[in-house]
Order: sequence, then structure tokens, then C-alpha cells
Amino acid sequence: MNLYEHTIVARQDVSPAQIKQLTDKYTKIIEKNEGKVVQTQIWGLINLSYIIKKNKKGNFIHFKFEGPTKTIKDIEENESMDKNLLRYLTVKVKKFDLETNYFAKKDIDEKKIINSSEGK
Repeated sequence: MNLYEHTIVARQDVSPAQIKQLTDKYTKIIEKNEGKVVQTQIWGLINLSYIIKKNKKGNFIHFKFEGPTKTIKDIEENESMDKNLLRYLTVKVKKFDLETNYFAKKDIDEKKIINSSEGK
């Protein structure tokens, strides 16, 4: 089985309930195609580099999964018809980095420590 990282960018006005529905929908598609979701991360509302379909921000959902190649085709066919999505991207990887969450909220105390050490 191949390892994939798949990111979905949903519209900025999508509700948290709809984000949950999108996550469940694409998880079921992966599992229907004999795949296995290893990790799902909801990165939240992030500013886009440029306006896409009149949206300045997007809700990002990131999947790490393993599965056969036909899974990608099935996922992307469904995503191309979904009106709530702005963009999607699938990348084949050699191994997963399960420890790092690049879009996690940083602790306020960590920021204070960094800022106070820079001033010295």
C-alpha cells in the first residue's frame, strides 16, 4: 500500500458541523477503497495567498492515509463535484511525520519565553 498526505481547502463560511461532515465523508471513501486513515488534522481557518472563488481564507483539513492508487481517483472525483471545497492536493510520501503539527496553536508562555530571550 502507498502512503499519502491529502489536504483539502474548504470555503471560509463552512460551519464546524460541515467540516466534520467533510472529514467523515472522505474518511469513508478512503476506507471503502481498502485504505486506512492514519491521522486527520483540522488546521482551521487560514489566510490564503490569493483570493480563490471570492474567498480570502480557507478551512484546511489534512489526512495522512495509506491505500491503493484507485483511492486517489475516487477521492478527487468526489472533491471536484463538492461545492464547499476550493482546492485539494494529494502527495505520495515515503513515510509519515506523525509528531509534528505545523498549524497547532502555540502556547502563550512559549511566545513570552522566546520574546524575552531575544531582547537580551
